[in-house]
Amino acid sequence: MSAPTSRALLDRRMLLRASAGMAGILATGRAPAFAQAQPKKLVFAHINAIPESAAVAFDWMAKEATAQSKGALDVQFFGKTLIPQELEIMNAVKSGSVAMGSPAGAAATVFPEMGALLVPYLVKDYASAYAMLNGRIGDKISREIEDKYKLKVLCYFDYGFRHFWTSKKPIVEPKDLRGMKIRVQQAKIFGDTINGLGGSAVPMAFGEVITAAKQGVIDGGDLPIVNMKALKIYDVSKYASLTYHNYGPTNAVMNLEIWNGLSAEQQKLILDLSRAAQEKIRVATESVDNFAKAKSELEPFGMTVVESNVGEFRKVAQQKIWPAYKGQYGALWDDIEGFKA
Repeated sequence: MSAPTSRALLDRRMLLRASAGMAGILATGRAPAFAQAQPKKLVFAHINAIPESAAVAFDWMAKEATAQSKGALDVQFFGKTLIPQELEIMNAVKSGSVAMGSPAGAAATVFPEMGALLVPYLVKDYASAYAMLNGRIGDKISREIEDKYKLKVLCYFDYGFRHFWTSKKPIVEPKDLRGMKIRVQQAKIFGDTINGLGGSAVPMAFGEVITAAKQGVIDGGDLPIVNMKALKIYDVSKYASLTYHNYGPTNAVMNLEIWNGLSAEQQKLILDLSRAAQEKIRVATESVDNFAKAKSELEPFGMTVVESNVGEFRKVAQQKIWPAYKGQYGALWDDIEGFKA
C-alpha cells in the first residue's frame, strides 16, 4: 500500500472515531471528563452555626443552588467555622476572598445606610418591615450599597425585634434599666437606644458576651427570642423581658465582581433561592416572637419570660432618641415612619 493511500485510510479512521465521540456527547449531553468545565465555587461565610435560623436557611440555600445548577456551581456554606467575626466576614466578601456573607447583627455598623430601620420603635411590625425591604425602600438601600461597597444585596432578612435578657431582674418599665450594664452591638444606634431608655450601654462583639456575663462585666443584653434559644443565652441569664425595642434587619450580600461573573441564569437562581431563604428565616423568627411561644421556648431552660410596658418604652424612645435621628435620615425617616403595609 502506498504512503498516500495509507495516510488517507488513517485520516478516515480518525474522522470516524471523532464523529462517534461527538455523537456520544450529543446523546448524553456531557463532554468527556477532561473537557468538562469545573464548577464555580462560591463560599458563603456566616458568624453562627446551625441551629441559628439564618444558618439553617443559608445552608439549605447553598445545597439547593449546587443541586439546581446541575454541576455549574459548587456553593458551600460555613457557619462559625470559617471566619469568627461579622466585620471580618464582610471584609472578606468585599475583597473577594469569600463570595457571599452576612453582617448578621452588625448590619448597621457595616452599612450605616440601614441605620434608620434600627431606631427604636420606628419600624412598627414584621408586615411593614418586609414590605419596605422587599419594595422601594429596600431597592434604594441596595443601590446605595452596590454603588458604595461594590456588593450585591441578595436579600434582606431579620432576627426579629430585640428583647432584654438579664441575670438580676426583669426589665418591665424603663426605670428598671437604671444602673444596668447592657451589652450592645457596636453600631451607635444600639448604644443610643440603651442609654436613651435608661440603661448603660456596653459595646461588645458577641464572641465576648458569654464570658463577660459570667464574670459580671455586663448585667445582660438584648436579642430576639429566636436567638436567645439558638445561642443558649439561658446559660447566663434568668429573665427575658419582651420590649420589642429594636427591629433587627440585616442582609446577605455577594462580592459584585463575582456576581457579575455569573450567567444570567445563575444570578436568577441565586436570587430566587435567597428570597426563599428569607422566607424560611422570617417564619422561624416570627413564630416565636410572642409571649406564649417565648415562654414555651425559654422557660424549660430556666428563664422567666415577662411582658414589659411597651407603651412606656416607646414614649421614652420618641422623646429622647428619635429627634437626633429624624434629622439625620431626613426623607428616609419620613418614608419609614409613614409607611403602611
